[in-house]
Amino acid sequence: MAAGLLLKMVVFCVWALFWLGGSATVSTTAGAAFGGGEAVVVDSRSAVAVTDEDFVCATLDWWPPDKCDYGTCAWGNASLLNLNLSNKILLNAVKAFSPLKLRLGGSLQDMLIYGTGDPRQPCTPFVKNTSAMFGFTQGCLPLHRWDELNALFKKSGAKVTFGLNALNGRVPMPDGSLGGPWNYTNAADFIRYTVDKGYDIHGWELGNELSGSGVGARIDADQYSADVITLKHIIDSTYQGYPSKPRLLAPGGFFDAAWFTELVGKTKPNQLDVITHHIYNLGPGVDDHLIEKILNPSYLDGEASTFSNLQGILKSAGTSTVAWVGEAGGAYNSGHHLVTDAFVFSFWYLDQLGMSSKYDTKSYCRQTLIGGNYGLLNTTTFEPNPDYYSALLWHRLMGTKVLSTTFNGTNMIRAYAHCTRNSDGITLLLINLSGNNTNHIYVTSEGAHAQGARKEGRRFGHIPGLGEAAELTREEYHLTPKDGNLQSQHVLLNGNLLATDSNGDIPKLEPVQVEGTRPITVGPYSIVFAHIPSFYAPACR
Repeated sequence: MAAGLLLKMVVFCVWALFWLGGSATVSTTAGAAFGGGEAVVVDSRSAVAVTDEDFVCATLDWWPPDKCDYGTCAWGNASLLNLNLSNKILLNAVKAFSPLKLRLGGSLQDMLIYGTGDPRQPCTPFVKNTSAMFGFTQGCLPLHRWDELNALFKKSGAKVTFGLNALNGRVPMPDGSLGGPWNYTNAADFIRYTVDKGYDIHGWELGNELSGSGVGARIDADQYSADVITLKHIIDSTYQGYPSKPRLLAPGGFFDAAWFTELVGKTKPNQLDVITHHIYNLGPGVDDHLIEKILNPSYLDGEASTFSNLQGILKSAGTSTVAWVGEAGGAYNSGHHLVTDAFVFSFWYLDQLGMSSKYDTKSYCRQTLIGGNYGLLNTTTFEPNPDYYSALLWHRLMGTKVLSTTFNGTNMIRAYAHCTRNSDGITLLLINLSGNNTNHIYVTSEGAHAQGARKEGRRFGHIPGLGEAAELTREEYHLTPKDGNLQSQHVLLNGNLLATDSNGDIPKLEPVQVEGTRPITVGPYSIVFAHIPSFYAPACR
């Protein structure tokens, strides 16, 4: 009791000194105020970047059940062509985001035609053929299946971007690339059908992984730019008279500085709405060292150059084009069971969300919502994997304004801060990559005042540590793996197991209330979201 009173008196004295001196910089916790303990410093004077409201995005792919990698067939019935659209968990998992962006696409999209009734192109399914690109023959999306998918999208409130086949009409070129103008006839018919049916599409994306050196095939940037402009004309004419038009996205490939620079230069200032790139920086799913990479802060830092370089291209070009991560599964070829679908992957995933948002990435699409070994949902049971809950907490807590954040302690703590979504103050994300250390972290600031404080002569408003209890508390969400096992597919929130109920409902994500003067305790191998409502930041007005 005496120690607690002493602490509050110290807070009072420090606050009074700041107050009477008219300082614009105020610590939000006692420990930071008198220089003790490890501290996160949040610059709350202005945002360093702004994301979309629906920053979190997930993908749905086209792979058939006999898509196999390294002897494992991990896709089951998770394709857009065979997914059980009546599953309650699937519906509730998407609805919980209100809205969730969904990107429909993947490797086979450039081998997919649309069953618009052209007798020259029969609508047949993908068939395994080891001599064909990606191991499958051309497939087809029947329009009745497109109708069924759109019924789910409407019911769940999803915002959909659709990846179009960009290889129709191509011919081999001497340099090994594919050339010739895009044959857009089938795609244009499909877009027209979609408009006529009144289906709400957020964006149309051209092609998948055809940029730079390509994956399976490549197209040079000059031809691709011309095809993007062609798609822009199709969208403009098809949606003429409508109050809004879908966004145009491209190229959905791996970042190649020269190729991307040429695409941006030839589509500026406003032909291309979104430039999309893919991330699989952990290497192949068969790699036995994936966990080591995920827990290595230097390895995680390596992807920052991609985000930085792309932003540099956009800013120097003078374009309205913005960047998305259009697909990111971490480890390619379907991921790795009990790594990319387990608790440990939330370290990589949330770090990616934090890092990419700092570099003005507007949206981040996770491969996958369901399918492969990297789904947010279990491919067989549809039960959410740990990353689903990580994504949902991010979506509900982390607002659009990104704040510069630094940590003065070990590099095993990753720290990110945003203005809180639909609430006062900021939300801090702390990721502990260490399995040995518990960190007690204070939060201090550049440019913050305590909420409700006003300088009026020598009268005081709310003084941290002495005011109303409601203004002293913060909300914390601690994520840990079940039984302390990093490779568990079950996650605990504040010590409670998260799981759907018998009706397939997503569980409530309830915080614990913590006194604001206490440091944030970040246990070994854990993740903490801390909402600090009393942290008044000018950037968050």
